Amino acid sequence: MKIKYNRTSTINQDGERFKLDKELYDLTLFDKGVSGKIPFMEREKGKVLVDLVSEGKVTELVVEELSRLGRNTVDTLTTLKWLDDNGVNVVVKGMGNLQSRVNGQKNPIWNLITSVMSSLYELERENIMERTEMGRKMYVINGGKLGRKVGTVENRKEFLQKETNQKIISLIEKGKSVRDISSRLGVSSSTVVKVRKYHLS
Repeated sequence: MKIKYNRTSTINQDGERFKLDKELYDLTLFDKGVSGKIPFMEREKGKVLVDLVSEGKVTELVVEELSRLGRNTVDTLTTLKWLDDNGVNVVVKGMGNLQSRVNGQKNPIWNLITSVMSSLYELERENIMERTEMGRKMYVINGGKLGRKVGTVENRKEFLQKETNQKIISLIEKGKSVRDISSRLGVSSSTVVKVRKYHLS
């Protein structure tokens, strides 16, 4: 199945370019008026695409821009890796119809682009960590205290009630694998395993 996907931030954006060649695809999915801050796999149409890919029904995904596939660099990279792991060829029209796969094999140019994106993410992450650490130090210098209150611990119930962990539980109950859940939600495999252990015990 060949699918085209797009997202616009506001309802007033109707994605005219998106409509021009709809007849070329088996299915078109349009998340209209959806903030770019929402992870790809949590969007209404994004979820539809995830289910179709998980069922092995998608061979090619076409987008106007690479940024349509994630809320930030890491979310985009996570989505791209998940699509690649599931054998989906990604085509970016805004980059001269650049494809992630050519004749079933990974496109070396695509690998270069995603590597650059990974490097940019690492730089972004390091800058955030540096600013966060500086903020923590200033907070402590001004008399603030970090960490949990003395004598308190997070119990199992509180851990499982967290929003992300509730999503993990939902996917576990649907029979999804640890790797699949990790890719969908952008969490570590160890977190998924911990949630599964607590939920099933």
